[in-house]
Amino acid sequence: MQRIAIIDIGSNSARLVISQIYSNGAYNMVFNQKETLRLSQRLTKEGWLDDKAFELTLSTMQAFAFMCRQSKADKIIAVATAAIRNAPNGPELVKQVAERTGIHLHILPGTAEAYLSFLGIINTLNVKEGILFDLGGGSTELVLFRDRQLIDSVSIPIGAVNTTAMFNIRGTMSNSVLSDVNYLLASKINRYSWLKNTKLPLIGVGGTARTVARIIQKEHHYPASKIHNFVVTAPTVRSLFKRLRGLSLEDRKKVPGLSAERSDIILGGMAIISFLLDLTGGKKIITSGCGLREGLFYDYYARQRFVPLIADDILETSTWNVLRLYSNNIEHCVHVADLAMTMFDNWCSPLGINRRYRRLMRVTSLLHDIGITINYYSHARHSAYMILNAKLFGLTHAEQMMCAVVAAWHNGQSKSYFRNHAYRSLLTDKEWDQVGRMAVLVGLAECLDYTEGAKIAGVSPSIDGKKAVLEITSTDGPAVIELHQLEEKKPWFRKTFGMDLDIRIV
Repeated sequence: MQRIAIIDIGSNSARLVISQIYSNGAYNMVFNQKETLRLSQRLTKEGWLDDKAFELTLSTMQAFAFMCRQSKADKIIAVATAAIRNAPNGPELVKQVAERTGIHLHILPGTAEAYLSFLGIINTLNVKEGILFDLGGGSTELVLFRDRQLIDSVSIPIGAVNTTAMFNIRGTMSNSVLSDVNYLLASKINRYSWLKNTKLPLIGVGGTARTVARIIQKEHHYPASKIHNFVVTAPTVRSLFKRLRGLSLEDRKKVPGLSAERSDIILGGMAIISFLLDLTGGKKIITSGCGLREGLFYDYYARQRFVPLIADDILETSTWNVLRLYSNNIEHCVHVADLAMTMFDNWCSPLGINRRYRRLMRVTSLLHDIGITINYYSHARHSAYMILNAKLFGLTHAEQMMCAVVAAWHNGQSKSYFRNHAYRSLLTDKEWDQVGRMAVLVGLAECLDYTEGAKIAGVSPSIDGKKAVLEITSTDGPAVIELHQLEEKKPWFRKTFGMDLDIRIV
């Protein structure tokens, strides 16, 4: 078991994230701390970090070092980005940090920062191609990727904080100021032809992108609070930018979803996003809650565990991570999943289940029992809550909700459980019908290994006229308890699918 501390000293803020890697390979975050530094605003006219920047960085690093000791971190990975990278006295600050805390801050080159941000999103978002923009306080990293491989990248020394300072954007933003910002951006970015008119989706990383997503979620009464993998259209972003440009700083502080500490730099950040939308011709922005810090973690984890640096299947990988974190009996969960998938593959069409939900069936059947770690009684509901809030990558918010509902209902459908749930409106009536049907199959699979002894080796599902037939192959004599549990599920099967379930032992 290992605890890994990752420190990121950015141009706007500093973060400490501590993650634990368990002996079985599972990992999760156990601590997260953020401190606002605004280093890009603490520069002399010559571009040197001023005394206040040194003072704030050193005190923050001392606090982070203390938390690393308190958390018994086994390894500390610490990086600094644009503000320290671009300042002539950045190396001196790094030296003083090492002297006072014993932590060596590695100043990341722009290309390395871009690559690590790419690792953070490609392992957590189900996108094959796009343009990543990691918009920080003092720089913006841009990455073109196709077939989930980095093609080209660049780091531009323009971010939300230094743009705000450079053009003194505090109150409203006039058209002339916006034109000046666009002129500066064009002078830095237009030379990179691989960015122009790609029509690819933009993947937004950083505080500005997350803030834009939160504001839009609030305005549209979006039922979920999740930011990662939230999609916004280009016209929606442009409309929001136009409205915010006309507001004073005090009025912007009142905008739901826009924190007071970011209200002064949001226009500078959104000007960059607006420019990128025009340059690339992108029609939408996919918001990522993961980036540089996650990339640093995956880079370390892959080397330590000898696994691919870019996961082959992010949904399968993240599902197994959750399973290893919370399952008491992984063999049972895998057996239930295998049985459920056999029934799904053979029955989905005649039972009216859309085949495109196959991967959701696998996720739910693997994780259906993880709620037992909280309480065996009502563990299906606990499993649902855990699935809904787990870091399952590669699912839309609605798909993750569907997985949670199937888990909640696999012991018997109870529509009352989600009647008043905040996320209920994420699903359409057809999707609610589908999860009810899928829950029956997971429930049957659970019954088939009720004693968790793999007494039933496999099943052969088929349709015989107006009956569903489930042929059972046992491995160790009659599976009395399993068969009894299956008999109790027959009325549920009949009510859901309008046909009888015929169980045959072969």
